Amino acid sequence: MTDQGRREFLKSAGLLGLGAAASHAPISSSYADPKSLKIDKSLGRHVCAYDFPELKVGCASYPAGPTGVTVFSFPQRLRTLVDVRGGCPGTIFTDQLREDACFLDSLVFTGGSLYGLEAVSGVSSSLFQTRKSIAWDEIALVSGAVIYDFGMRKTKIFPDKRLAQVAFKSAKSGRFPLGGKGAGAGASCGKWLVGTALPEWSGQGAAFIKKGSTKVAVFSVVNSLGALHDRSGKVVRGHKDPVTGARLKLPKYSGKRSKSGGNTTLTFVLVNHALETSVLRSLARQVHSSMARAIQPFHGLSDGDVLYLATTDAIKKPQHNSYELAAMASDCAWDAVLASFRGRP
Repeated sequence: MTDQGRREFLKSAGLLGLGAAASHAPISSSYADPKSLKIDKSLGRHVCAYDFPELKVGCASYPAGPTGVTVFSFPQRLRTLVDVRGGCPGTIFTDQLREDACFLDSLVFTGGSLYGLEAVSGVSSSLFQTRKSIAWDEIALVSGAVIYDFGMRKTKIFPDKRLAQVAFKSAKSGRFPLGGKGAGAGASCGKWLVGTALPEWSGQGAAFIKKGSTKVAVFSVVNSLGALHDRSGKVVRGHKDPVTGARLKLPKYSGKRSKSGGNTTLTFVLVNHALETSVLRSLARQVHSSMARAIQPFHGLSDGDVLYLATTDAIKKPQHNSYELAAMASDCAWDAVLASFRGRP
């Protein structure tokens, strides 16, 4: 389907314009000067500890949005590839990452839909200021992906270059803030049953596992059309009945159709196994597919789901095979989704 054809389909299906559909509130006509906006770069009360010195994470948000940006910084470039699903992804510098595993300096997750791509250029600018070089092999290699987070708020504020540079400069290793921090500040979930049940705030989550010499970390910004499910199959976030407060399962074959668009889950998986590109690509697909257990429905036409997978290449002779690694990463991904609304009302 062409881009024009896809947009026409979305329009006819009522999937464009999530803002009014999800929040039932008009968008504010005023736009605040970003320089006047307060920035939150605190970790908050809920964090996930991880043991990857090769990764630094910086988060910053505009609470007035709410919206924000999460920057994954690699002091030594990491070999990275991407798996893109769903009908409406918003990304920058992913074409080459789909074909092969390439080295990146940084990865950016941001709110603000396509406007938020300004945040990616902000990180590129910060790297340039550090290197002061335009040599071919020193050009900043930064990829990024966006979520549409205007649905649950009334403002037109989006993450800009200034906010991204604050996040980049604040990046540290070992702790990742959960819930409504960084790119998860304006994220929501469970929008399929809008009109019958209510969406809820979600955010960004993470999980880390270490078994012997094997290490896996998963970081995810959950802004999904689908509701979130625990391992028993119970809905734990989204599709909330406005009368009873109960969270509803998606009715099978009911004929009901969501009018919500602009839904995206962004995920970053980091491993330490030195693996061939073909194995890394298979691993990314396995983990991305496994997340459908936690998010239902997932990878729909109005979703822009993107998963990046990087390796530190530290373990040349891993004690766990690729199937075991995929199982570990898939478990981490589910835990990361369930941690995404930690501390949110």
